[in-house]
Amino acid sequence: MNLSFNRVAGLSMKGGRRDNFFFCLLDHHEGSGRWFLKSILHVKDEVRDEDAQDGDEILNQWIDKYNLEHVIIDFPLSKPPCHNCDLKCPGVAKCPVGDVKKVREDIASILEMDRKMEEENPKEYERKRNFEDLTHFDRDTFGKDSNDFMLSKSFKRRLKKGFIPYWNRSLDFWIWCSYHDQLLELFNTTFDSFGNTSLMMLSRFSYMKRHFPQECQFYEGHVNLILLELLKSRIILKKNIVNLTDLDLGVEARLDIVKKIENKLGIFIYDNDLEVIVKNVRAFDSFLLAVCGLQKAKGQARSMPDWTLPHLTNFILPSFDSRA
Repeated sequence: MNLSFNRVAGLSMKGGRRDNFFFCLLDHHEGSGRWFLKSILHVKDEVRDEDAQDGDEILNQWIDKYNLEHVIIDFPLSKPPCHNCDLKCPGVAKCPVGDVKKVREDIASILEMDRKMEEENPKEYERKRNFEDLTHFDRDTFGKDSNDFMLSKSFKRRLKKGFIPYWNRSLDFWIWCSYHDQLLELFNTTFDSFGNTSLMMLSRFSYMKRHFPQECQFYEGHVNLILLELLKSRIILKKNIVNLTDLDLGVEARLDIVKKIENKLGIFIYDNDLEVIVKNVRAFDSFLLAVCGLQKAKGQARSMPDWTLPHLTNFILPSFDSRA
């Protein structure tokens, strides 16, 4: 197997100021050709735990110890398009930034095509709309991109709401077109780059990054999208994802998901590490981010269009198709 790198870590840092987090390291063993969960680092909050060491210093020591060069995190690495706007900016609705203009033109094109379909044959359009609005238990929602016609009502509302250059990146629009309906159905949420990202966490990471080794490269992943790709590849089941938010079934769901990933991707996990992942949501998220990096190392990740500025976002959308 040709790998672009043989060691990767996942770090889920989303959450409040006092949240604990976990660093999950996967290592490739050349002799057996398998990946191992080599280490899980639990960084406790020094504010609540008097015995806890400084979390930032622990991370630096951990990265140095394992000579890490590839880390996947779950919040934006790039800035919103309007971060360089000057005082002469004409406003959100007329933002002159090139990638913002391109996205808005694409949004207008999709909505215009939908409008023409409705005007040219309103009865047929209404019939299809009524059919789409019905509940179809056998319909494969995950075999259709959001921008495939007919557009769902929620996706049209998302497009009409618009692209906000201090809140969204071009990447957001690309993900909306492929995953908006799927994210809404399974997680009751959509993708917004800075919608649920703490400014404090962004500032903290920016500070921490200055003290990490220069050769350490960071990538952005998204836990819900990783779960969706696992589902679309039939590695996990829909009920696994649904049960994740259940207080009684969450632990069992995480165990089932991790075991299926372990078997499908050939990852070896020690029992004590498995227990940590299953019992701690943040450890589970970090594990999924590390798996995302594993697929990147194997060359199984979707390429991003140039207009999403992949050289800045470093966003990874993994593929789990064995034929990829």
